[in-house]
Amino acid sequence: MIIATRSSPLARWQAEAVARRLATSDHHIEFLTVNTEGDQDQTRQIHEMSGQGVFVKEVQRAVLDGRADVAVHSAKDLMSTPTAGLNLAGFLDRGDPRDALIGTDLERLPHGATIATGSVRRRSQLAYLRPDLTFIGLRGNISTRVAAAERDDVDAVVVALAALQRLELADSVAYVFGLEEMVPQVGQGAIAFECREDDSASVEQLQGITDAPTRLCVEAERAYLAKLGGGCELPVGAHAFIKDDVIQLEAVLAAADGSTVLRTRQRSEDPVALGKAVAEELLGKGGDALLARSGGNR
Repeated sequence: MIIATRSSPLARWQAEAVARRLATSDHHIEFLTVNTEGDQDQTRQIHEMSGQGVFVKEVQRAVLDGRADVAVHSAKDLMSTPTAGLNLAGFLDRGDPRDALIGTDLERLPHGATIATGSVRRRSQLAYLRPDLTFIGLRGNISTRVAAAERDDVDAVVVALAALQRLELADSVAYVFGLEEMVPQVGQGAIAFECREDDSASVEQLQGITDAPTRLCVEAERAYLAKLGGGCELPVGAHAFIKDDVIQLEAVLAAADGSTVLRTRQRSEDPVALGKAVAEELLGKGGDALLARSGGNR
């Protein structure tokens, strides 16, 4: 079995985590490293490429072309709609979905502090919490982002906590955002894997290592994003969890400058219906107007 993955240390860690789960099978597992458009293009900020699948398309193509059997991704990099010919077979058990600050504690950031992040979702929610903050873009792998906190023009950097934990860089964390402060990106902390639709053997094996609660939660989050319009350029976040056997989904839709932050929480046993219902609620509460002002459409 050949697993296709990006070349970054985090991507490789994720692919190896999937391989370890599959190790109980009789397959000999190899890796195919793929260079994606998002890896090649270091000029644009992440939000400028949101919804375009720039970190997954080439990995998916390796599977569709038959060069690999399985594609492994950060779930948050996937487009919100399925890719023709591929089966999104499942997810490993989710890591910590929260965001973290590197550099200094949120409460100790000086007035007018500069935060480095390439995410409009993080930027807008931080601006809502602290309107005095200023922001600059950030690209590169996780180690590069951690190192950016030492720059003279940066007071702190925002990074996904799960990535830091997986690469044993969590000692650099100065502050972890509560979910009530910052709603994570759709799929954050989850590792996704795909195979060809007609590869029934791989589908069966991958579904066998899938974490069912993670799948339900990520399905709800992805349904929310898909209902908004998968390429929505506005700050969007969603976090689902299961309580008393019912899926609860908290979501945010915001203005880029943080002047408007719409949030809600609903619950349901049906992940797709839940995601759609949450999107419709936020659109009805002003989200449609935000999309219109941003030039977006559904």
